[in-house]
Amino acid sequence: MQNLGKISQSVNLQDTRSAVNRLAGAGNYKRIMIKLSGEALAGEGEYGIDSEKISSLAKEIHEVHRLGVEIAIVVGGGNIFRGMRGAEKGIDRATADYMGMLATIMNALALQDSLEKLSLFTRVQSAIEVNSIAEPYIRRRAVRHLEKKRIVIFAGGTGNPYFTTDTTASLRAVEVGCEIILKATKVDGVYTADPKIDRTATRYRQVSFSESINKRLKVMDGTALSLCMENDMPVIVFDIFKHGNLLELVSGKDIGTLISNAEEVVVDATR
Repeated sequence: MQNLGKISQSVNLQDTRSAVNRLAGAGNYKRIMIKLSGEALAGEGEYGIDSEKISSLAKEIHEVHRLGVEIAIVVGGGNIFRGMRGAEKGIDRATADYMGMLATIMNALALQDSLEKLSLFTRVQSAIEVNSIAEPYIRRRAVRHLEKKRIVIFAGGTGNPYFTTDTTASLRAVEVGCEIILKATKVDGVYTADPKIDRTATRYRQVSFSESINKRLKVMDGTALSLCMENDMPVIVFDIFKHGNLLELVSGKDIGTLISNAEEVVVDATR
């Protein structure tokens, strides 16, 4: 455990989270970025779109929206096509990445449909022009949608190959003035090692961006982490598959792993 750096008391974690949260009077964030992986839309499967799972996600987003929180979303495309895997199979890397961007547009439309069935006004903005089905990404328009309590889904990645949707989430969060990125995954946080391989792996409750980059913790890619670090954009990694986690997290409950510029490293002593 010595190589984990300074381990703070849990009270310090709560103080840090309170400072990071910048909560309004009702205990809610004003504007958040939710990063959904393509796999989250596939449910328990690895590929495709699970209609029940996407409907369940929409309901959880609806619960958060009812609190008055402004919600931006970036969705991945790995459940349909992953650019890196395409490149490994011989497709030109840039071409494969563009194919992955198209997959994110498909996921964004599916999520938009589920949200609108719950009477939530939703806009999809794409970095790749597909004017028949989505608006082009325009920062000022996106901010105006958010101010009107419309949910904005950013699709098409950054519009450029060689960048991940994690980087897209970091970039858009900074551009539209989000307070935090909530990275929804299939695991309950960030671990010191792969818990499926290393039985001694311990979950971080709090870790710094620099620690994440230096230890290559595979939270997000290095570009995304560096962008968040430079712009003081905190990230919480949490399990989206546990019902109610999103609402409880937005309400201020200690869930998942907080990644910020705070240098303290806090691990879960119960594991």
